[in-house]
Amino acid sequence: MATLTVGELATEKGRSLQLEVLTGDLGLDRPITVPEISSPGLVLAGYRARFAAKRLHVLGETEITYLRSLKAAARKRAVEGFVANEMPGIFVTKGQSVPRELLDAAKKRSVPLFRSALKTAEFYSRIIPFLQEAFAPRTTVHASLADVYGVGLLFVGRSGIGKSECVLDLVERGHRLVADDVVHVSRRGADVLLGQGPELSHHFMEIRGVGLVDVKALFGIRAVRQQKRIEVVVELTAWDSTKEVDRTGLDRGTTTILEVDLPKVTVPLNPGKNITVISEVVAMSHLLRYSGYDPAQAFNERLLKRLAEQRELREYLSEDYE
Repeated sequence: MATLTVGELATEKGRSLQLEVLTGDLGLDRPITVPEISSPGLVLAGYRARFAAKRLHVLGETEITYLRSLKAAARKRAVEGFVANEMPGIFVTKGQSVPRELLDAAKKRSVPLFRSALKTAEFYSRIIPFLQEAFAPRTTVHASLADVYGVGLLFVGRSGIGKSECVLDLVERGHRLVADDVVHVSRRGADVLLGQGPELSHHFMEIRGVGLVDVKALFGIRAVRQQKRIEVVVELTAWDSTKEVDRTGLDRGTTTILEVDLPKVTVPLNPGKNITVISEVVAMSHLLRYSGYDPAQAFNERLLKRLAEQRELREYLSEDYE
């Protein structure tokens, strides 16, 4: 499971979040173990039954105004009860003055306390994507990823089957390379998979017999992109006449990456097959299905309609005894 320390968060996002550290180096090594961040809510009023202690917590204008409305003794009890939950870190937004009782309680418990000049909503909008990225489930696959007509095609298959050559041909036809050979995949939300290449070998391709190819240098910046959502998996296989191959598209295959089901198209390769054009058709067919039109289903419905019409005609003629 991914972990992140409060100090690493402050280093990575300190400038973007406009952070000011109020507790010095205290507690900066505290681990952040969950990507969620929230406000303390009713815990300041004494209700702690459902308090999410593992989260980072943000005190906006409402929380600070409430604390200031309390008498000194009540304010001290409220903040000490809040900080006693040992959360990873606390943020006060809008550049507000921090109550002395809160600062003292944070120092006593070594809980990092920060102040941000950002408004609360803006603070959330900047920190949440960073936390989601840091804690996103990840895996690495041996594949090539290309952006074809805006559709992310992930080409998989045994080593040497022709994945890189296919993607290189797609780039030459005006499409875009995302990653070759090694694709780092991360999941965002419940069903979005993003793919990108290793930082060191970004936009380089290995072509057997040629060597390394710098796609950005050869074809220009428009031929590459940093990352792309993976939408269809294209599996390249060697032609085997003994195996059944789907010829209608009604029985679509699927594959699972990081618990996300993706449509999979299996393309057997034999001499003379133009895999590049087939890949473009796969992308365009995906766009058609996404817009609500399924050519395989449409043909099947047309066929069933014709069979039904012929059945009705045969029944009518079978009752004509003249």
